[in-house]
Amino acid sequence: MTQQWWTGQLSLYQPYISEVVRDEISRGDPAAVKARLNAVKGLPLLTVTPEVTELARKYYAGLNLADRARLDAIHLALAVQHGIDYLVSWNFAHICGARPRRIIRNINDLMQLETPVICTPEELIDENL
Repeated sequence: MTQQWWTGQLSLYQPYISEVVRDEISRGDPAAVKARLNAVKGLPLLTVTPEVTELARKYYAGLNLADRARLDAIHLALAVQHGIDYLVSWNFAHICGARPRRIIRNINDLMQLETPVICTPEELIDENL
């Protein structure tokens, strides 16, 4: 599903990648790393700022995330602080599930921040194209 969306629908959007994602996809099997890095080559890079770090702390606490999920809070904060319209993920436990979406929206509402549409690639596939 992700590959179908990536190859067939990504061009309908203005995609970005964060330095956090770039670091994540740079790990593992060298051939897979090369393929992933080539796939995102040329995408604008979102950077972690002090504001992103502070907002990530609020998400981390509000979502009651485990230490291993700390990067998920940074993904969220990057999207919000950079005004991204859609945050695409398969992470139902920490990002895409109904509970996390509600908590994220509540935190953002209190801080008067826009909440991006948090969804899976499947939700963005337009079958009419």
